[in-house]
Amino acid sequence: MSLNRLLRVALALLLTAMLAPRFAQAQQPVDRIVAVVNDEIITQSDLRTRVTAATATLKRQGTALPSADQLERQVLDRMIYDKLQLQEAANTNVKVDDATLQRALQTIAENNRMNINQLREAVEKSEGVPWDRFREDIRNEIILSRLRERDVDSKVVVTDAEVDAFLASPEAAAGSREVQIQHILLRAPEGATPEQWAALRKRADEVQRQIRQGDDFAKLAATYSDAQDAMQGGILDWRPIERLPAIYGEAVSRMKPGQVSDTMQSSVGLHIVRFVNERATTEQKQQIEQTHARHILIRTSDAASDSDVRQRLIALRERIVNGVDFAEMARTNSVDGTAAKGGDLGWVSPGDTVPEFERAMNALKVGEVSQPVQSPFGWHLIQVLERRTVDVTDDRRRAQARDALHDRKADEAFEDWLRQLRDQAYVDVRLDQNR
Repeated sequence: MSLNRLLRVALALLLTAMLAPRFAQAQQPVDRIVAVVNDEIITQSDLRTRVTAATATLKRQGTALPSADQLERQVLDRMIYDKLQLQEAANTNVKVDDATLQRALQTIAENNRMNINQLREAVEKSEGVPWDRFREDIRNEIILSRLRERDVDSKVVVTDAEVDAFLASPEAAAGSREVQIQHILLRAPEGATPEQWAALRKRADEVQRQIRQGDDFAKLAATYSDAQDAMQGGILDWRPIERLPAIYGEAVSRMKPGQVSDTMQSSVGLHIVRFVNERATTEQKQQIEQTHARHILIRTSDAASDSDVRQRLIALRERIVNGVDFAEMARTNSVDGTAAKGGDLGWVSPGDTVPEFERAMNALKVGEVSQPVQSPFGWHLIQVLERRTVDVTDDRRRAQARDALHDRKADEAFEDWLRQLRDQAYVDVRLDQNR
């Protein structure tokens, strides 16, 4: 999970925790079942808590509220999807241990200029909200992120041919810019019938009618959208246009800020996009320093301790300094795969080696031989042969293009994965029975 997303989730959960007790005390609802998701239930009190938090979030954003019934249905839909994902995670043994959770909480605290005790006080804040509840909410968010990474993101493949085609496209040639958009997704069931598509189209036509009348797009997203960000007004914050889902990127490339797209259809449903704003980004030329190095690696064993290996390398270094060829010593002593090449590692870029090796290598002058250096692989003698500065702007551009295409594919695949997850589950919504 990205740090920014984790912080946004933490803020939302903190707000939920602070508002829920007051609401419960004031209303004291009789608990009823509002939905059954496989073998688990969602209660009326659970839903009220989340609706209260969603209402506060929308007000804080300045978004006009949907009707009470519409907001309740939208929030319940989000809760169903969360529960389905957590069930899938439990069934497939996706877990987050306490140490990982503690690191995440520490990050949240530090980025809010707090320590853990201060964060706990802010969460509980005289409202009687258990710290354990907040911890488990954060744990669940990390679990959902790991589940998506395993089941969706890690399975997305971007080929070199796709990167080449993208870099040659007008989209890439137009120069770098970031865009901010809002979107509404009306999700279609898996294998939707013509009648289901017609009903969905009718719903989209109603949304478009309200847009033409001047209704707030964020309110309409909160009212109608099936996307996970509906309660945030459907906003997709600043990102390069190439990182948008393809159907959005193609639409936005033909639009101006403030415009709203026609209804668009994809494999997962119908989409409406509002182009909020754009800004230019400047591509910086990027250069790195590469080092041409070679080394001799000797590992410890039952017969050779760290001290033994270190003394052996000290002796080898003395011979090399006195004129014996480094490459010859590597060929006859090194246990690394580069031994046959005289220990030659070729040109090494920052991050190519483990930190211990890189620090020692960077501290050497050209031609200098290091003292014995320990790394997770064993003990090394390192010699720097030459250094050079290399322009890697094109490499960086290719890497960014690959990342953008991966993000685009992953977002589309995730929506399809969510739809399949729900279509394969038993979901019984009982909201109308409770009215």
